[in-house]
Amino acid sequence: MKRFWDTAAHAAQPGGYGVQLDGRPVRLPSGTPLLVASEALARAIAAEWHAAGGAKGGEMSMEDVPLTRLAGTAQERLAANPAAQVEGLAKFAETDLLCYRAEDDKLAALQAAQWQPLLDWAALHLDAPLRVTTGLMPVTQPPAALAALHRAVAACSPVELAALGLLVPAMGSLVLALAVLRGRLQAAPAHALSVLDETFQEAFWGSDPASENKRARGAADVALADRLLHLARQG
Repeated sequence: MKRFWDTAAHAAQPGGYGVQLDGRPVRLPSGTPLLVASEALARAIAAEWHAAGGAKGGEMSMEDVPLTRLAGTAQERLAANPAAQVEGLAKFAETDLLCYRAEDDKLAALQAAQWQPLLDWAALHLDAPLRVTTGLMPVTQPPAALAALHRAVAACSPVELAALGLLVPAMGSLVLALAVLRGRLQAAPAHALSVLDETFQEAFWGSDPASENKRARGAADVALADRLLHLARQG
């Protein structure tokens, strides 16, 4: 769509902060004005709209305002009805990436050294000890561990659920995503752990452009989710 505004700015509103385009509020698809609890996040969202399209009359899309999309999802969908998001994210625990080890001895040793500490953290801090297997055949996880991870996801705020909605699919691991969410692991190292198999194989066989592009998209999603969390927590 074409940019129809000259200026974008954040503004304090009852209950939080909104974003205004030439003094008019940014609204969600329902017509409700966008409202976030963090001034830092509102300022960053305003900066997205200030840059989108370059100048009045320029072309822009919602891809230019990713924080807006995430904050809007948190406000309009997840705050009112988080259940579907919680269920979908918690289900990743049944086949968490960190539980599947390679048959190659060298790669398996690397996985054990770098992944097991995160599984140990989940067992200790989330009360969720998960089983590990070799190969691709599914391993049945303890119901109590799955229930504990479900509770961890259900306890998240709408903004945190929006962030997890990027983190979990991008890394294929609920444990890694929760480790980022709870400050156990920074986002970029977490993503690096999620592509450990790929980078190990590339060291021997060379890189593949399709895999590189997919990995870059995943890294971008992880970085965006991390930025959302960081801004939302600044208050």
